[in-house]
Amino acid sequence: MNQHLPISRVINLIGEGSQRLLGIDESEARCRLLASDMDAVLHIDGSFALIARHGERIVLARSLDRPVRYFLAKSADGPVLIVAERIDEIAAELERRGWTDQFHPSYSRMVPAHHVTTLRLIGCPDPNPVHQRFFDPPRGTLPTDLDLIGRQYIEAVYGELRRWLAAQDATAPIGVPFSGGIDSGAILLCLYKLLLNEGQSPARLKAFTLSVDGGGDDMRQARDFLARTHLEMLGEIVDVPSGAVDPLRAVNVIEDYKTLDVECAAVNLALLAAIRERYPEWRLLVDGDGGDENLKDYPIEENSELTIRSVVNNRMLYQEGWGVDSIKHSLTYSGGYSRGCVRSYACAREYGFDGFSPYTRPSVIGVAEAIPFAELTEGSHERLYALKGEIVSRGIRSVLGLEMPVFPKRRFQHGSVSATQVAGVFPQNEARYRHHFETLHAAVV
Repeated sequence: MNQHLPISRVINLIGEGSQRLLGIDESEARCRLLASDMDAVLHIDGSFALIARHGERIVLARSLDRPVRYFLAKSADGPVLIVAERIDEIAAELERRGWTDQFHPSYSRMVPAHHVTTLRLIGCPDPNPVHQRFFDPPRGTLPTDLDLIGRQYIEAVYGELRRWLAAQDATAPIGVPFSGGIDSGAILLCLYKLLLNEGQSPARLKAFTLSVDGGGDDMRQARDFLARTHLEMLGEIVDVPSGAVDPLRAVNVIEDYKTLDVECAAVNLALLAAIRERYPEWRLLVDGDGGDENLKDYPIEENSELTIRSVVNNRMLYQEGWGVDSIKHSLTYSGGYSRGCVRSYACAREYGFDGFSPYTRPSVIGVAEAIPFAELTEGSHERLYALKGEIVSRGIRSVLGLEMPVFPKRRFQHGSVSATQVAGVFPQNEARYRHHFETLHAAVV
């Protein structure tokens, strides 16, 4: 008969002071987790990666914008739960304790976003964790009025930026990684108006646009956007050599191998490294990550697993993937942006930046989920792709009183590099990235 052993130790490697909670302290947030009140957990405001314990019961939860991993190790006096943000932190802790032979990257587990993960009686055999959803917004409840949808969406974005700004040092400069696209454009305009409305100087604000070897359409698009909104004084082009874009280093930083995430992280790292070199004390960045996921602005044709019906009919598909109960859900990585958040979070952490995106907050996602996508698109890819620009530009006009230029969608990694250089800058593929990732821990697996 197997005997269940309780968890003897919990090793929490998440750094003290890393929580970015708003209006609540960490102790109260942990109490909410243990109380299993999902509505109370939903109202934990801010960016968090939390763990709480009561006897044999361990609960973990995170916001969408940051990772939390855990690993169960065995020792002579009972099992040990290790909690960290990164796989390599878990590996290092196991090595330090002489437990390297227990490690494999795939044995680590990611806490899925928007769920409280509960572990009980962990021993031999190990029972599966239980995931309880704390964010489940109603879907398709808004009317098909694009003006109304746009206003509510941008009001939610503006509200999240306002709460975030109130918690920051009023003298700290704010950077926006800026392509002139819909998401970063809306962020810049909202921040600009917010600073004015709060009686603060918009001179705190700077729009950083990456250009690799002096090329890329983002540079021209960003200048056009700023000229048409009369905000040229906020722009700064950050030119880096193509050698600064290193996809294999990006694999190391994000600990993942999905091609688009690796390429995005590679250019993000190049941009952040250059900003850090220019501005050694800069800390605050606000980006547009999550905006594409909210308004379903990805080319369906590029993914053979997707149809427009699956995209518009599955709850938070781009934010969470197929869901924790799905065969396709990755225990090691989670799914959707719940997995992809590392392309922003890990890169910002690498260079000491404190990043934020209002598009990842439940209030904003809740509006997006309430959009009646199926009715608005009627099965048309073209209508779906046009929706984002319509919704956001109408919302900016209604809430801010500004006209926002709308340009065709372009991925960050493609906009920062000239078309003739893309193949040279990104010569790898997922198989090569996966192989490189596997070599990172080859000595210990």
